[in-house]
Amino acid sequence: MKERIIRAVAGTLVLTGTILALTVNSNWIWLAVFVGANLLQSSITKWCLLEKILDRWM
Repeated sequence: MKERIIRAVAGTLVLTGTILALTVNSNWIWLAVFVGANLLQSSITKWCLLEKILDRWM
């Protein structure tokens, strides 16, 4: 369940950043870049802040 939430949040943020970059201001692309970098970091280190937050909340 936790992994599905993490993937859904990451996908939503990437799509939101991309859509905002195309329609509002190109600087919104940095949101998608940040989320992508965080996904890469979490795959290497096996540590994810959202996972820790969900552990406390759920």
